Amino acid sequence: MKLSIAKEELIKGLQAVQNVVSTRTTLPVLTNILLIAEGKNLQLTGTDLDVTITCQVEGEIEKEGSVTLPAKRFVGIVRELESEEIELESDDRSVCTIKSGSSFYKVNGLPAEEYPAKPKSAEGISVTLPQVNLRRMLKRTSFAVSTDETRYVLNGIYLTMKEQRVTLVATDGRRLALTDEEIELPEEADVQIIVPTKAINELARLLQDEGTVEISCGQNQASFTLGGEDQMAILMVTKLVDGNYPNYKQVIPSETGERITLGREEFLHALRRADIMTSDKANSVKLSFTRNNLSITANTPEVGEARESLAINYKGKEVAIAFNPTYLMDPLKALESDDIYFEINDELSPGVIKISEPFLYVIMPMRTS
Repeated sequence: MKLSIAKEELIKGLQAVQNVVSTRTTLPVLTNILLIAEGKNLQLTGTDLDVTITCQVEGEIEKEGSVTLPAKRFVGIVRELESEEIELESDDRSVCTIKSGSSFYKVNGLPAEEYPAKPKSAEGISVTLPQVNLRRMLKRTSFAVSTDETRYVLNGIYLTMKEQRVTLVATDGRRLALTDEEIELPEEADVQIIVPTKAINELARLLQDEGTVEISCGQNQASFTLGGEDQMAILMVTKLVDGNYPNYKQVIPSETGERITLGREEFLHALRRADIMTSDKANSVKLSFTRNNLSITANTPEVGEARESLAINYKGKEVAIAFNPTYLMDPLKALESDDIYFEINDELSPGVIKISEPFLYVIMPMRTS
């Protein structure tokens, strides 16, 4: 393999694939990035066997070929090079020379034949939507994914495609975030998959404000193909979480008594300030709704107390209800709308946050002594 490539192009490609590369593995080749030079492109691939990312960057290919190089070392060298043009050449012993300006490196790699076979795009139902839309949907749900490994079916986002809608749901048992979007689907489409957390995090990082993403869902894997006019082509293939997602619709209250409009930013900042006075042992804030007023209090015996007061338009019954402040703040950080609608019944029923777009957040209350 022999080629020359702009440093900027190579870094763009390496940044796309490097995060999925295993750092601790019994297979040495999995700590490497696969480089394949053919035609006018250099193809880069990283994998941990669960998630695989492949992208193509433009280069001047003098001699086609392939090699795998240690990801951390290769990325480190390329980042530090001062010249804008880089020459790569590998021999039949998988030793790669890197030349750039007055810099010269020899890096020992491993043969490309040892690298796992690249998974193909998932075959099944495919939909295409703007990257910015999927990015927004992931931002509005991914914070609610469970990190409890004993409940592995909750360690990902539940993605369904049916009845001309794509829906994303995430829950950890104490709160639930849901968003959906209208799309064109075949009449018979009924897709229900759980996309694992690592794939979700990578996807959120790769999605741009421009271009489209094609989602293809197969039996046990899904693929996401990203592209656009000025974007490099990226393919991410992920294994899916095996199992049945719980019936999340059961936890969504069918009706709520009071609906209060709150300024998102103002509410978020008040919660942030009150949260300073909570502790790991006493991690709750109390929301007290009285006529035209919302009082937010945090009372922690060993720390002290905080009280915030917001003027609101409220004429309903007096209600006091306690929540985990982090769980209340997460959706407020993820949303962009000026106002949110907070729906409550009583101190023992879940609270619901909505906006004027398709989004729903259910949060369980905390018991206070």
